[in-house]
Amino acid sequence: MNILRLKALLGAGCFSLALIGAAMHPAHAGGLERGGYDIDLLFDPSPVATEAEATYVMPDRKYKNARGPGGADLSPLGFSTTADGAEPYWVPRIGVKAQIVQGVDCMFDYSQPWGAHTAPGSTWSGAFSNIETDIKSNNYAGTCSYKFDIGKGQLRFIGGVFYQDIGGFKESLISLGGAVGRVDLDASGWGWRAGVAYEIPEIALRASLVYNSQVKLDNVSGTLTAPIFPTGSTPIYGSTQYMPDSVELKLQSGIAPGWLAFGSIKWVNWSVLQSVPICPTLFVPTSSCFTGSPGAVTSLDLMYRDGWTVSGGIGHKFNDQWSAAGQLSWDRGTSHGYGSQTDTWTLGGGVAYTPSPNVEIRLAGVIGVMTSGHSGTLAGENGYVAGTDASYDFGNDLITAINGGIKIKF
Repeated sequence: MNILRLKALLGAGCFSLALIGAAMHPAHAGGLERGGYDIDLLFDPSPVATEAEATYVMPDRKYKNARGPGGADLSPLGFSTTADGAEPYWVPRIGVKAQIVQGVDCMFDYSQPWGAHTAPGSTWSGAFSNIETDIKSNNYAGTCSYKFDIGKGQLRFIGGVFYQDIGGFKESLISLGGAVGRVDLDASGWGWRAGVAYEIPEIALRASLVYNSQVKLDNVSGTLTAPIFPTGSTPIYGSTQYMPDSVELKLQSGIAPGWLAFGSIKWVNWSVLQSVPICPTLFVPTSSCFTGSPGAVTSLDLMYRDGWTVSGGIGHKFNDQWSAAGQLSWDRGTSHGYGSQTDTWTLGGGVAYTPSPNVEIRLAGVIGVMTSGHSGTLAGENGYVAGTDASYDFGNDLITAINGGIKIKF
């Protein structure tokens, strides 16, 4: 899922357009991606600029032909072969950018880059795999840049750091009698970013390349709640994991008075997340906690491959108050036999209204298709095979989103 923004200078004027062009649910586009990373506010030419926005995403993923452990048909026992495979969600973001001295700009922002929420329930045939999974994140970032004249434009060097905390839970059925197990996990870590950009403001040209590092999560811990424990729950931990690094190339240029063309290519290293083993803290040493080991009482299976996102669009300024843009995006799904994160195509468009030079109000919408597929077994590390507890199909499903935001400049 990621959220793709249409943010750029339009034409040769000193005005901007900031729109959400596509919003895709993380369970179907880009691993656990929700808001992703966004540093576009750093390029605002104003001495001070603040921004707040929110996106509401509505994926309509439907599971069908579901089977239980080992491919068993559980419908004679009252389990359904269909279920809802995704839940709607909000993605907020706020940021402030300021010029520190001539040529040096800094931005501080809060976002929710990662997340997932599925709640197919306890009465579908895949309940032994998932009743409900909910993952949330918080990201606090500081990013600065230094720019100087070179040739006809300006070269900008970019660097920053960010802190993330990630938490969530997963519930699944552990017996036909209705017993439910629940895993609650939390982790946190630091990351950094570095990049370069070249701009020629007179023709609204900008090319930027930014790398965001992995975030090492070596403090994965929580509790496992299940009827098998005398006290009802036990402390648990997971092996060291990494949130993925990414590289994004963005290009834009004025192509005629009042017209702008733009595009981007992004790679995200989602293959670093395969299966997270869950081990009891009191009984299993760190060296024995790996997926498929006797000490791993359960695991959080993701089994991702790398994600790619390609987008392009056109923007136009109608007058000093109104601008608009449209964008087409393709996201290569990170599922490849296990899970429902298949390729997603989205078409987004939006408008920006500028009632005064220092205020910009934005509204955008998205419609798209999450392509069909099948989730079954998939072999992973240490001979472990994911997907033995459930299998299902899904068709071409609809995804929609709306976004609103405001920017105030000084």
